[in-house]
Amino acid sequence: MLLRFVPRLLTGFTVCLAVLLTGCSSTATHTSASTPSWAGTMATVQESRLPAEARRTLDLIDRGGPFPYAQDGAVFGNVERLLPRHPRGYYHEYTVKTPGSRNRGARRIVTGRGGEIYYTDDHYQSFRAVLR
Repeated sequence: MLLRFVPRLLTGFTVCLAVLLTGCSSTATHTSASTPSWAGTMATVQESRLPAEARRTLDLIDRGGPFPYAQDGAVFGNVERLLPRHPRGYYHEYTVKTPGSRNRGARRIVTGRGGEIYYTDDHYQSFRAVLR
């Protein structure tokens, strides 16, 4: 009797697991309907899916400060060339506090003059376009 329910149980479990895993992804692939043109084909993240500290940093940027770190607002040189090329001074970077870190940590928000917002959590090794 119990063996009749095992296939149904496994199917239900598989469907639930697929939904959970899909719903937990913080990046999305490029779709022209919802992704701004400046994001190109890079990975994206909804602002609401960013860590709370990154959302607080965005609030500070929106308000114009005050910023907790002297380096906040400094020109970001894009030496890694992972962001679209623009003249020096186009991008600015802001620290995203990393809990438990004794220094500024690896997380940053980088903004562009055209309203672009990028997030990195690995100190400029990769970026995701932030969708608001």
